[in-house]
Parts: sequence; structure tokens; C-alpha cells
Amino acid sequence: MKREQSNLHVPMPPESLVVDYPLSAATAERTPVMADMLARARAFAEPLIADETLDTGENTLAHADAVAAIVAAMGGSEAMQAASYLVYSCQHLNRPQEVIAKVFGDNFAALAVETTKLVHVQKQARSATAQLTEGAGTQTENVRKMLLAFSRDLRVVMLRLASRLQTLRHAAASRRPLPENVARESLQVFAPLANRLGIWQVKWEIEDLSFRFLEPETYKLIARLLDEKRIEREGYVEQLRLKLERQLAAVGIKATVQGRPKNIFSIVKKMRGKSLDFAQVFDIMALRVVVADVKDCYSTLAWVHTHFQPIDEEFDDYIARPKPNGYQSLHTVVREVVDGHVGKPIEIQIRTEEMHDHAEHGVAAHWAYKEAGHKGYAGVWASGEYDAKIAVLRQLLAWERDLSGGQRGQGLFDDRIYVLTPDAAIVELPQGATAVDFAYTVHTSLGHRCRGARVDGAMVPLNTPLQNGQTVEIIAAKEGGPSRDWLNAELGYLASHRARAKVRAWFNAQITHETVARGREAVEKLLQREGKTALKLDDLASQLGFKSADDLFEVVGKDEFSLRNIEMLLRPPEPAPGPDDGVVIRKSRGSEQAGRGGVLVVGVSSLMTQLAKCCKPAPPDAIRGFVTKGHGVSVHRADCSNFRSMASQNAERVIDVEWGPQKGGADVASVYAVDVAVEAADRQGLLRDISDIFAREKMNVIGVLTRSVKGTAWMTFTIEIADAARLKSVLAIVAAVTGVRSARRR
Repeated sequence: MKREQSNLHVPMPPESLVVDYPLSAATAERTPVMADMLARARAFAEPLIADETLDTGENTLAHADAVAAIVAAMGGSEAMQAASYLVYSCQHLNRPQEVIAKVFGDNFAALAVETTKLVHVQKQARSATAQLTEGAGTQTENVRKMLLAFSRDLRVVMLRLASRLQTLRHAAASRRPLPENVARESLQVFAPLANRLGIWQVKWEIEDLSFRFLEPETYKLIARLLDEKRIEREGYVEQLRLKLERQLAAVGIKATVQGRPKNIFSIVKKMRGKSLDFAQVFDIMALRVVVADVKDCYSTLAWVHTHFQPIDEEFDDYIARPKPNGYQSLHTVVREVVDGHVGKPIEIQIRTEEMHDHAEHGVAAHWAYKEAGHKGYAGVWASGEYDAKIAVLRQLLAWERDLSGGQRGQGLFDDRIYVLTPDAAIVELPQGATAVDFAYTVHTSLGHRCRGARVDGAMVPLNTPLQNGQTVEIIAAKEGGPSRDWLNAELGYLASHRARAKVRAWFNAQITHETVARGREAVEKLLQREGKTALKLDDLASQLGFKSADDLFEVVGKDEFSLRNIEMLLRPPEPAPGPDDGVVIRKSRGSEQAGRGGVLVVGVSSLMTQLAKCCKPAPPDAIRGFVTKGHGVSVHRADCSNFRSMASQNAERVIDVEWGPQKGGADVASVYAVDVAVEAADRQGLLRDISDIFAREKMNVIGVLTRSVKGTAWMTFTIEIADAARLKSVLAIVAAVTGVRSARRR
């Protein structure tokens, strides 16, 4: 099997960036048991991988050897080094977990299988990202998240960092091309992880090797500029190194002074970030001073600032204020002044041996994975290592916050898993999620139509919990909806609240659809009986105070709105006419009001008239008359939709009418009933507040029809008025009542 990809052809830099890490004292001490474990692991893997080649062209056994060496240099135990071989053996075993567990134990088996799975998943994700023109950044973030998800076992982090570093080293040494997505993933995922863990040597090397493949021309330019005056620069640095070490000893400070390695990528970042020329980058020349304790750090700083010219703005105290990953050191940039001549800037870093160990190996220095006695390699930390373990976890959590933009609440150890689509897109799900959760996360429609699932190519029940790194394929029907069983928590079909909400919404929509259909059928049957099938349903709904016909159908379907209300609108009862000089007057308060005002039929005398109930006209509305069969002239507002409909069918029955003069004074003026529709957010006291306004304005309320639909109150007030013109100002007052959205005459 072939794994990692290969590199872009770029000449090796003049100053080699490949670091041979010295073994720490902890890793140099090998117990017979651990040494035997390492030898056994290599012997186990050799016949399986000795003749295998990775995509980089590197021999797999040689790659495993190199990874083991890097793990050792980073502070990993013999057990960790042994795991390097077992990872590459998994693919050749039918039951890797079972076989490795039998030979080496359950913990080794879990580590090897999980790391192998992560390698496979990342390779799939890179392949998918390479095919995307949009969303590649999101996919990179998901790869980072997936790395975190697998990194619950911190050993996986070390193995993946070491393996990726070796892949880059081999590609650089063999001068083979490397796909851009591998180099970019190294720079954007693995280097920031090494940085957060403070493993500086690994971070710098991954950065530089990735950068040389991503921007070969820029890399070669900086490497050439570094190389052009390398001999002169190294001679000057060595002279300063000896001087500093000697003079510090003379004042009683025992110190080790050494030149600091140059990191090309950090030089380029500084040049771009601060818009500097190469010559303006101060840390091209640098010294590192390692002393015994913190007191000596500050004593050394004081001596340096006394004998050199400091650049104030380039001083950082990371001892008093450590970096988030725990890095501590004093950084200062100074110039040497000789006979009045000011030399070039040189950076000096001052730290203790312990700080230096952390700076070189970061929290990996605490990751020696010191086995807790007889418990063996079970991920159990000796009591003295508890604080170190917490430090590691904090750095991983801090790294995750870096990736999520500083947001809290999405922690490394929250219950999240990461699985793949068949196209290798990464999907984040809650722990315990099933294929149904996966389907709803990909697309709501896919969730509704989900009927089966394959996980890693095998059919599984839909309520099977998914695991990190699995590939999930949904089998969907062309149409249809979810099962009610999915909402049964005991059956375990859904772990995601979002997916459960989508299923409920589907069933609620189905209920609403059925209710609307039932209401529509009832309304349409009524219109057929009344011979009003030509009436537009939206117009009917509007006259009844609804925003749309579906809103009307829904309340009718729920039996919350009586069809009698529609009948009354379609067939207003006609009051018995009474003679009054040829005029029938709308009586609102009994017979004693007759004769106070009315309607005159132009050019005709002794005709009965009545005010239409559908539009309820009142002075000074523009009015028209329509001659009915047996009930005289029905008077409508000129803008009445019913009148327009009747007039279009029987134009010959339309007749002109006008308001007659009032009889008597203003105190005995005729009154007319009109309907007012009010829409408002339903609340307690709403009806009282509106009724109070009509009372204050001396408008008698003779009827109220109210209903509430989904928090919205619809009210129809029938009030008596003498003048419709005044009603407009009263409705403006009603519209100002808290919660009222609209108030209009119907």
C-alpha cells in the first residue's frame, strides 16, 4: 500500500535544515523490557513492510525506522518507537487489532489501528480537497478537527508529527515532487500543532520544508541571501559567541552560548508581516545563552544591555509573560559598538536549561510516556507526571481554540466524531450519532429519504452508532419521509438535536398540510352550495381578516373558525324595509331612530332602499345602488367587490344613489354600523384596551368577533358611526395600541 505523496523538485538549501536531534537523557536510558519491545516490534513488522514502498518512493521499513528515531529525539519512549513499526503493519493483517493485541497488548493495538485509520482518512480528505475549487479552506479546518478527534490518545499526535516530518525530509533529500495539498496540509495543520506543543525543532523544520515546496523561488532566494555571506556571518557570530561566553564567566555567570539555527519560513513571514527588506530582519544573526537559573537570566540580560546597544522596541520578556504554549525566554536585539562604529543587529535569547529543553521539545519533553511500573504501556501516568499531562492537554485545547477563532465551548474532549462522505468530505457529528444523523447533516432532503446505510462498505442498521474516520454512504428513496420510530429515543436512531428537530418539523408540516386540505375542501363545498365559486379565495380570506387563503383553511380545518361566518358574509340577512317618503333608513338603535337620515334614489321616488351588509356604507362614502329582486335597492360602497361582481353581470340593474339630508340637529344624527378589522400580537388586556378607545371616542361597539392563531389576534369590531370620515382618525389611535399591527375598516 502507498501512503504519503511526494515533493516539488527544489535543490537542497545551502544550509541544511534537516536537524539530527540529540537523544535526551530520558530516551537514552533503555530498560531491557523496552529495548526488547522495540526489537520485537521491528522484527514483527520487517517481513510485512520490508519490500513495500510509499507514494514518496521511500521504503516503508526505512520510513518506520526514521519515524522511530524522530519520536525518540522528541522525547518519546521505547514503547512509542515500537508503535512506529506496528502502524505500518496494520494494513497487512486481516484482523490487526486482534493480532497486535495478542502479541503486544491492547494499548499497542489501539494505537496502531487508530493511527492507521487517521492516515487513511487524511489521505482521503486531501484527495477530496484537491478536487475542490471552493470550500478547500473549510476542508482544511475539518482535517484539523479530525486530527484533534483522533488525538484523544496523545501518542497519535507524536506519531503523526514524526511521520509527516520524515515524509518531508525524504522528499527534500530525494528531490522528488510533492503535491501541493500535502505541503499545504503540513504547513497549515502539522506545523501549528508542533508550535502549540512547543516542539520548535519539529515546527521549524516542517515549516521550512513545506515552504520550499509551496514557494520554491522565494525559498531559494532567501536561502541564497543567507548563503551569500554565510562564512562572514558565521565568523562574526562565532567571535561574539566566544566573547559573550568568556566575559559572562568572568563575572561569575556560567553560561553555554551557541548560534541559533536560521528558520527561512519565519524570516519570510517577518519580512512580509512588517514589510521589511532582508537586511532589516534582526534575527538572521542570533545567539542563544543557556544559564543555570532565572536569576542568571536577568543578570545576563543586564550585562548584555550594558556592553551592547539595545534596540528597545525589540525586547520581549517571555519569562515574566510566557507564550500560550509555555515557552519562556528573554529576547533582545542589540548592536555591538566598537570604536564608535555600530555593528549589525543581532538577536540574543537567554533562558535556563529547563526552558531550553521545553523550547526544543515542548510538551513532548513531558511526553516520555513513562510507564507506571507493572501497569506497562497503558497510558497511565506516574503520579509525578500528572502536572505534565495536564500541561499537554491544555496545549492541545489551546491549539483547538486557535483553530476555532478563540471560541470556547467546542472543546477537544467534547463528544464529537468526524466521519467521511463517499467523496471524502469530512462531516462533524455528536458522539453516538448514526447514519440518520449523518444524512440530515449532509442535507435535510437526504435525511427524510434515508432508507439504509453502508459504513466502510458494509450494510448496517440505521441506529448503529458511528465511529471516528468511518466512511458513510446513504441509501435513499426517490421520495418519502422519515419514520416516527426515529423520534423514539429508546430506539437510538438520532443523537443530534438538529436532526430530531428536522424530523419533527416534517411531521408537523404533514399535519398542517392535511389540516389545510381539509379546510379548503369544506370552504369550497360551501361556495358551491352558495353559488359563489367565481369568488377568489384570497379575496374571501381577506374579507374575513386572514392574510391568505391557506390561513383561513387551516383554522377551518382545525374547527377554530365556523363556516357560519362565511355564510353570513355571503348571505347577509336583509332587514324588512319600512316606508319613509320612499327611503328605507338603516336603523341601528331601534325604530325611534327612523327618519333621521337616509339614502335618496336619484330620479326615482318611493323606492325601498337598504344598506348592504357586505360593505356597510356610511356617510360620506361614495355609494352605488343595485336593484334587487323583491327587496328594493341595495346600497353598496362604490369600491365594494360584491357590487363590482354583480354590476359586471347585470349592469342594467345598477342605479345612482346619494346620501339624503339629516333630519333634525346633530344630536339626533343617524348612525351606521361598520366593521373594523384589527390584527395584533395576542396579549392579555388587548380587547379591553381597544374597546376603551372606541368608548372614549363615543363610538358604540355593537359586536365583536375575535380569534387567536399562532400568537396573532384577529378581531372584527362592529361599531356605530355617524360619519365615516371621522373613523380614519380613530383607527390611527387604535393602530398605536401596544401590539397592534394594523387597524382598518373592512
